[in-house]
Amino acid sequence: MEGKEEDVKLGANKFSERQPIGTSAQTQDEGKDYKEPPPARLFEPGELTSWSFYRAGIAEFIATFLFLYITILTVMGVVKSPSKCSTVGIQGIAWAFSGTIFALVYSTAGISGGHINPAVTFGLFLARKLSLTRAVFYIVMQTLGAIAGAAVVKGFEKSRNFELLGGGANSVAHGYTKGSGLGAEIVGTLVLVYTVFSATDAKRSARDSHVPILAPLPIGFAVFLVHLATIPITGTGINPARSLCAAIIYNKKHAWDDHWIFWVGPFIGAALAALYHVVVIRAIPFKSKS
Repeated sequence: MEGKEEDVKLGANKFSERQPIGTSAQTQDEGKDYKEPPPARLFEPGELTSWSFYRAGIAEFIATFLFLYITILTVMGVVKSPSKCSTVGIQGIAWAFSGTIFALVYSTAGISGGHINPAVTFGLFLARKLSLTRAVFYIVMQTLGAIAGAAVVKGFEKSRNFELLGGGANSVAHGYTKGSGLGAEIVGTLVLVYTVFSATDAKRSARDSHVPILAPLPIGFAVFLVHLATIPITGTGINPARSLCAAIIYNKKHAWDDHWIFWVGPFIGAALAALYHVVVIRAIPFKSKS
């Protein structure tokens, strides 16, 4: 029994950290540890002469266009229905947003990374995952794609119906304060961007081959859960391009009254997620540079 006890002690102390479930590859070969890639340069002029750079921007434009088209039509369909029993309801809206994100992230991840959201792009930029050049280009293309998607919906619904049904624009619901709306957007975006960081972490991808394949799934579920929680408060923004472009096409005063919330909230949430991932989860500032 003494020999058995020694074996147990050896096994318990073999690794300096307890390994999470699903990382057996790490325990099998510690010698093949992951090496941190260098941070993206702040300015990358060479990108401007690369076709892949513009192809990625076009992918972001098309993905955000499709995202706005599907989700705003779903929201307006729910508003239009005279009875909750004859519509998909809040759960259906949440599934529309999450399912569309799942499909579009899966489709565009290999081209642009599948951001489809300026808050996601901003968070990844703060974590030095992409250059400022690319971040600005993505946000511009996402915004233009969102405008196009909302405009097509307005064309289908005709101006009168579009205005009567609210155009899918975000606003703080009656009975909630601006502070409540801002808090909901901050926490909702934190959940989303934190999930993006975790699902796309290159260190996990290097050790678990299934992670890149499954990445769109947790991101889609994060969108679903956030929508269930915050639709009653703000209609769920967590995506400044979605909120801005619905407001531009709808263009009514109440859609602009609290619009700042749908930019400030998501950007704060994205910044917190980036800070948490880089400093706490990956501890990059504390790692030896040797």
